[in-house]
Amino acid sequence: MERDKIDFGNGKIGKLFRTMFFPTLIGMAFNSILNICDGMFVGHGVGSNGLAAINIVAPLFLICAGLGLMFGIGASVIGGIRLAEGNVKAARIVMTQAYIAGAIIFGIVIIVSLLFTRPVLYFLGCSPALEGLATDYLLWLLPGLVFFYLQCAGMMLIRLDGSPRYAMSVQIVAAILNIFLDWYMVFPLGLGIKGASMATSISCIVAGIMVVAYFIFFSDKLKFYRLRLTLKSLRLSIRNTGYMAKVGLATFIAELAIGVMMVTGNYMFLSYLGEDGVAAFSVGCYLFPLIFSVSNAVAQSSQPIISYNYGAGKPERVRQALNISLLTAMACGVAISACMWSGSGVLTGIFLDSGERAYEIAKSGLPLLGLCALPFALNITFIGYYQSCEKSARSIAYMLMRGIIFMVPGFILLPGAIGVDGLWLAIPASEVITVAIIALSYIVLRKRKAACAMPDNVNN
Repeated sequence: MERDKIDFGNGKIGKLFRTMFFPTLIGMAFNSILNICDGMFVGHGVGSNGLAAINIVAPLFLICAGLGLMFGIGASVIGGIRLAEGNVKAARIVMTQAYIAGAIIFGIVIIVSLLFTRPVLYFLGCSPALEGLATDYLLWLLPGLVFFYLQCAGMMLIRLDGSPRYAMSVQIVAAILNIFLDWYMVFPLGLGIKGASMATSISCIVAGIMVVAYFIFFSDKLKFYRLRLTLKSLRLSIRNTGYMAKVGLATFIAELAIGVMMVTGNYMFLSYLGEDGVAAFSVGCYLFPLIFSVSNAVAQSSQPIISYNYGAGKPERVRQALNISLLTAMACGVAISACMWSGSGVLTGIFLDSGERAYEIAKSGLPLLGLCALPFALNITFIGYYQSCEKSARSIAYMLMRGIIFMVPGFILLPGAIGVDGLWLAIPASEVITVAIIALSYIVLRKRKAACAMPDNVNN
């Protein structure tokens, strides 16, 4: 396999970022296209209740994605620092421990979901009208979840190993396969929502196998390491896994926050607008991963650069990487907002027929939801920066602010204050408040550091 030539410690920051960003963005763009196609096939092949049912199960899927990304980011940050220190063995041990811990957790999630399917669905906001469709979707999704973990955690580690193009290929292959199987199983085979779920599971299995194959046959420095089966080794594994989870916790909270957004939104849209409201909200939930993916591409592209140079003790290169990622995040956020403002009718029509009530609700709401794109991109970039520098307390606090602390009250309070538009504005309001707090805190800290350094640099 032709390997990408990447020198995180000495290469030009701008070139390094571009080398990481474009493959990452393309891979995530395919994931976003997959989400849109999945919604399009289900919306037109099953109907608005099919979209609403998937929206019920989606938070569980997002929690699983969050676990995968949490351990992937945690292992990547710690592994990047260890590689900068020249300790390849420690980086391999960290990667192996991350995979073992994730496999155990995912096994528990699958067992609980199988044994308590109905309680799980109703906890996620299901209604009797959606129970049958939601059950079909959940049960056929479960077989692919462990492989989905392999994919989520593997993306960050493969990029850290210097192969962003291989990571991109995994995402592209999985997305194209999922899109084809979605169409084939929903329409020619007539399997409906069950077919859409089977397509997702199969694509997850293929992607997971590709990730494992990389670390066995193609990797440079990061390979699976045989852990010792001793009490001391077990204690060290638990300690390291806990630290990985701490470093990557903000990423888990990001996915959890999308799940909280969907559950809270499902309840609120159902109470104000009924099942049509949930179907309309599901359109926004299908498009939100586009906002998330583009913003996350910026953060994930800068993460190995920042963590490696942080570990190597090169703060100026860390600042350069942060500045480039912030400028990129601003450009991406503005572009996405403009698309959602100008193309709300076209975007809604991808999922729903224009004669449906849910179509009209979604068409009027998407421009309001699109206001979150710019502040969201800045928030995710700042939070990724703090994660990469092992400042986990800050990253966790900011992620909780934007994803739960401000958002949930927004969903509850804004509709009562300004009407139905408040349902769509809850997310943008939360992002704006959080980015203001992050920016103010960052500026104050920079000024304090400058003031402390001034006596050493000024001649009186």
